Amino acid sequence: MLSIQNLTKIYDGKVLALDNVSFEVNKGEFLAIIGLSGSGKSTLLRCINRLIEPTSGQIIWNNLSITTSSQEEMRFIRRKIGMVFQHFNLVSRSKVITNVLSGRLGYINPTLSLINRFPQSDVELAIKQLERVGIADQAYKRADELSGGQQQRVGVARAMMQDPEMILADEPVASLDPVLAHSIMQYLEKLNKEEGVTILCSLHFLDLVHEYADRAIALNQGKLMFDGVPTEIDDKKFKNIYGQEAKRVG
Repeated sequence: MLSIQNLTKIYDGKVLALDNVSFEVNKGEFLAIIGLSGSGKSTLLRCINRLIEPTSGQIIWNNLSITTSSQEEMRFIRRKIGMVFQHFNLVSRSKVITNVLSGRLGYINPTLSLINRFPQSDVELAIKQLERVGIADQAYKRADELSGGQQQRVGVARAMMQDPEMILADEPVASLDPVLAHSIMQYLEKLNKEEGVTILCSLHFLDLVHEYADRAIALNQGKLMFDGVPTEIDDKKFKNIYGQEAKRVG
């Protein structure tokens, strides 16, 4: 279980990005995080794996305190927390397979990781993960030769290389067209349903939330505005989340 307790993040001593946020996520749950741009969604996800340091509050995962763990302890914790980014976060000049193999960095000798030396078993696993997302034939191309949808599949394959218990997906389909968006969401759904991976995924579109998420939380100016099943988001709750002028689509 993941437990977020009174989490607050203040940037530069004045910008309140998260305001006393508390919720829990059960193992194997698919949780959507919704809200306007700037509502705190990305900050929340990045605090969970300490890419951003929280200002106050607690993050407890599998009975471990992420907020108080040392950097060495975080290296081991992050092995089991995959991350998928909106803008892919690939090394564009490197081969696709090298990007996927970087998901194993927490498992190999740091010295070998500096020169991209990976065991043959990891290379074989990387090809298998690329097969799962349908782009094994792109393995030895440079990442920047791929389309946006293909690059995001590389990002998903990289996260899968960690053998994760939880994946944090930070607006993974925001820059993709609807068809590609559904294909990426389907890969995440498959990991969730077939392998029991807990998914926390920030999303803009409610149609995707309704189709893929078991539950949703909503942020507005860093405050938790909603926590429940997506079908409970009626017009009143929608306007509380997105503003009185917002029009509902999906």
